Amino acid sequence: MNIGITVYPTYGGSGIVGSELGAELAQRGHNVHFISSTLPSRLTELTERIHFHEVEMMTYPLFEHQPYSLALATKMATVARAERLDLLHVHYAIPHSISAILARESIKSKRYLPVITTLHGTDITLVGADRSYLPITKYGLQESDGVTAVSRFLKKATIETFDYDDIEVIPNFICPNHYVRDPESDLRKELADRNETILTHVSNFRSVKRPVDCVEILDRVLKHGAKARLVMVGDGPQRSACEYRAEQLGIKQYITFAGKKANISDYLAVSDIFLLPSELESFGLAALEALACEVPVVASRVGGIPEVVTDNETGYLSDIGDVDKMGEDALRLVNDEDLRTQFGKAGRDSAVSRYSANEIIPRYIEFYERILGARSAAAAERS
Repeated sequence: MNIGITVYPTYGGSGIVGSELGAELAQRGHNVHFISSTLPSRLTELTERIHFHEVEMMTYPLFEHQPYSLALATKMATVARAERLDLLHVHYAIPHSISAILARESIKSKRYLPVITTLHGTDITLVGADRSYLPITKYGLQESDGVTAVSRFLKKATIETFDYDDIEVIPNFICPNHYVRDPESDLRKELADRNETILTHVSNFRSVKRPVDCVEILDRVLKHGAKARLVMVGDGPQRSACEYRAEQLGIKQYITFAGKKANISDYLAVSDIFLLPSELESFGLAALEALACEVPVVASRVGGIPEVVTDNETGYLSDIGDVDKMGEDALRLVNDEDLRTQFGKAGRDSAVSRYSANEIIPRYIEFYERILGARSAAAAERS
């Protein structure tokens, strides 16, 4: 198949999943065309089966804001015709599904281009649910030829918000070979002393991720005399709040702010406990990546996280904001290396058996074929 993929290239899990989906499809013999403003961050190289088409923006004084959605639709249509795409797979509903539908309609006199929309979370729970975007988001869902969601939680949220239920749940995935525990690496030695347990948090430091809670959790661990260090990977608006709270508590020397890193798996591979105290996660891709590295997860019981993390088996789940319990859970793991190992192995087994690329990618391919087959059958009926 010739498949067009559009993602937000730099922000959030949708860009990561879309990029890695394209790479996995290419490995299986499909031709993949990324259509985006910049090269997606997880797309490390182009090959004879992976192509990139940059959306070019026109500068014109009349436009206070450049009309990216229209430029994207134009590029989608151009690439679809030139490369004879079989379908467009867009990640994140707004504006990608609307641009794809516009592209499909603009070339339908020549050929029909099925549009598949994958919902990742805030496109439904935050942006799409906003009154100003709700009607157009619902239109994008209804007019897509196929819709998928990354968790059962997200499908339920979409049904409740948009009264739309024709949704296939296909979860996020990991490539097991990319996530391998490596506690003896040089990075581990750089981050912590040998007798320190590493607690890690990875995010974009938005308030919804509650990164300051990680500082609170560390404080509760340290107050019991445990030797631990918090490594915070990423950057964003809440980083300064984390630094300020650490100074207030007198524990800043026990926290490493690593900043944005491309090699997230390297940090997870040397971690002992992963913290994800978010107030909303439609799936919890970072938690899955941690489990794949045999790292137990201490997280909020919210959204799609319980679908990924099994309480008291691969980690511990708590109510949002309950940093006292999260601190107790983290301390229990800090003090019991055997328990960490037990949870870590169970987490790895769960991640590989349920969410490996070899399990999930065939489901996407089957979904593509089903949508294409339905379209061909409909065309045959009309002729």
